[in-house]
Amino acid sequence: MRLVPEEQANTNDVLLDVRDLKTYFPVRRGVLSRVHTYVRAVDGVSFQVKRGRTLGLVGESGCGKTTVGRTLLRLIPATEGHVTFDGNDVFTLRRAELRALRRHMQIIFQDPFGSLNPRMNVEGIVGEALTVHGIARGAERRRRVARLLKRVGLSATHMNRYPHEFSGGQRQRIGIARALALEPKLIVCDEPVSALDVSIQSQILNLLDDLQDEFHLSYLFIAHNLAVIKHFSDDVAVMYLGRIVELATATEMYTNPKHPYTQVLLLAAPEPDPERRRRRIVLGGEVPSPMNPPSGCHFHPRCPLATDECRHTSPPLRPAPDAADGHQVACHRAEEMTPTTLAEVAGSQAVPA
Repeated sequence: MRLVPEEQANTNDVLLDVRDLKTYFPVRRGVLSRVHTYVRAVDGVSFQVKRGRTLGLVGESGCGKTTVGRTLLRLIPATEGHVTFDGNDVFTLRRAELRALRRHMQIIFQDPFGSLNPRMNVEGIVGEALTVHGIARGAERRRRVARLLKRVGLSATHMNRYPHEFSGGQRQRIGIARALALEPKLIVCDEPVSALDVSIQSQILNLLDDLQDEFHLSYLFIAHNLAVIKHFSDDVAVMYLGRIVELATATEMYTNPKHPYTQVLLLAAPEPDPERRRRRIVLGGEVPSPMNPPSGCHFHPRCPLATDECRHTSPPLRPAPDAADGHQVACHRAEEMTPTTLAEVAGSQAVPA
């Protein structure tokens, strides 16, 4: 994790500002395909990504992380909310204005196999955006593509090859080169290493880290691997069932978690030291359906600390008590939370790891 110089951090610090973002998908039934209900994939999410920094968005599968990333890029239509990128209201831009803005907002997809067109060679995949935006054609495009491939650890000789001729790690490097082609300010990394071997994951993460330093990139890094989030992100947002339940710097999140769900995630992470023993929380029940989320706090059906207030009143995301500045939590009992509170209260539900 890198440190941004203080004078730089205080000057026009925020690159991406997301406010009350909601993305609902209609569920249609019957002969007339009338809307029966909605899948509340993203249900009122707010966060900021600062210039030159990485915000890690973490949560279990199905919580809405990927939908957040694709919605703010307008790959999926938003239901409500506001997204401001570098002073521009993304959701009000017209087609031509949005195309110009897309040069500065790119994405690296999770699947290095499905995200590359199998009918295009590497030059076409990486250089297509250069042609679409009128930046380079012909020999100049080939020179730019060759430089990009070299920068991500590939060779210019790979330009005439097709995706099926590469390994998974090499394909993801091609995807990274494609994202870099237009020299963006923000890259949404949608679980870019989850489909790769562990030995390759560290190489890709180191590459992304070096590129951030070199090009002063900002990342929205979506993942479910807490170890990756801890070492790669500057700030962390924890998401559960379409909502952000905790937001803090990476150091603060891992040393002073204030939401029960965050503590569960941290306790569930594998411990690399075989000599170290800790308590692990076993939650009851299943993750509720986003088509019919529970009232109040969405986590209350599985939370050992839940009260009647949790069941009936949705907690707002607010400054966390006894925590560093910028640490926010959506929990009615945050004042009582210490890093060991959940294990102590859970009692018999806490088992040796």
